[in-house]
Amino acid sequence: MMEFITIPTEQTTAVTDVVFGIMAVTAALYLHRIGKKDRQKAALWVWIFALLALAAFLGAITHGIKMSATLQTLLWYPLYLSLGLLVAFFMVAVIYDLRGQTMARRILPTMMTIAAVFFGITLIWPDNFLIFIIYKAAAMLFALGGYIWMTFRGHPGAGLVAMGILTTIIAAGAQAWNTLSFNFIWEFDHNGIYHLIQMIGIGFLLAGQRKALLSCR
Repeated sequence: MMEFITIPTEQTTAVTDVVFGIMAVTAALYLHRIGKKDRQKAALWVWIFALLALAAFLGAITHGIKMSATLQTLLWYPLYLSLGLLVAFFMVAVIYDLRGQTMARRILPTMMTIAAVFFGITLIWPDNFLIFIIYKAAAMLFALGGYIWMTFRGHPGAGLVAMGILTTIIAAGAQAWNTLSFNFIWEFDHNGIYHLIQMIGIGFLLAGQRKALLSCR
């Protein structure tokens, strides 16, 4: 019989993971619907939000349900794989906006290779989430610079995407701060706080890409 974890902070982490995942699925479906004028760009962002949703739902299971240590470790493997691919697709999406479709296609195999290397590292050190935080932070800093540049160049939605990336970086910082916590109705640790901040980031990213896709001719 399935048993839920009774630790308050793990419960809020699992619940916010579910909400986070639902938001990401909604964003993916919405961008798929409005992305008819630039299917390649829309497809990249659909993949990004879909992988984000998968990672969130897997996170909800690992944080919310009692299971053996072996099963929990096994669940972290597809979770890390989805996170690694998520960052790779995000970088390709950034290159797409910066340099166009041709360059994005060229960089795709390289990013998939980097994602595979990242996944291989997590197989060796499966319990060290700091590896992903560093991997993600490096990609986000590059993306932030790119979208700030595009904002000054007048690209539609780039400023909103830059805000979403900045929010994501702040969220990653909160997640890396292991002792971070607060109590407001429910107890939240650094993971739950990360989800709350990242939800705001999803809103900015979705709004920015919506504006970009709707401006396509």
